[in-house]
Amino acid sequence: MAVFLLIRHGHNDTVGRRLGGRLSDIHLDARGRNQTEELAERLAEVPVRRIYSSPLERCLETAEPLARRLDLEINLLEDINEIEFGDWAGRSFDELNGNPLWRRFNTFRSGTRIPGGELFIEVQNRMVAAIEKLRGEFPDDVIALFSHGDPIKTALCHYAGIPLDFVLRLEISLASVSALAINDGGPRILCINATRDFPLFS
Repeated sequence: MAVFLLIRHGHNDTVGRRLGGRLSDIHLDARGRNQTEELAERLAEVPVRRIYSSPLERCLETAEPLARRLDLEINLLEDINEIEFGDWAGRSFDELNGNPLWRRFNTFRSGTRIPGGELFIEVQNRMVAAIEKLRGEFPDDVIALFSHGDPIKTALCHYAGIPLDFVLRLEISLASVSALAINDGGPRILCINATRDFPLFS
């Protein structure tokens, strides 16, 4: 059985203010760095064998304390990157809230293409493809995937059989862990949005 820990990056100064998207040079702030150290402590006894990360700095910085503690390499994986937000990247949420297409995106995610960016189904397809490829290569490993809130939600929707238009009903907090186990009998979601104790392997 392969177990995937779907981990959202830690806090940074864009959170709640603007849409960072795939912009470079967004780094964890002091709060985010504290979250990553606490995360590494929580996962210290989990038998993680492999670590993969979105190429964005905030994910790599979130993965580093756990990789250091477990003496594991961080592998970059483009398919678990943030959504391509196209023309919206870098805009403030105050600005976006006045945009009718942004409002439509947040009520009809499955059918609204971001201008210059991705459809949600495309995000889901690449997330699931990455997970299934890793499961095929490492069918018995615990694998940590450091990614972003919305991509993690799309993967959970797929494995739970939840329509993408319900994605906003899921909460994926900063530096949270959601766990997914997959074997030939199918998937099981072990937890969603764990931000404190992580008892699955105790």
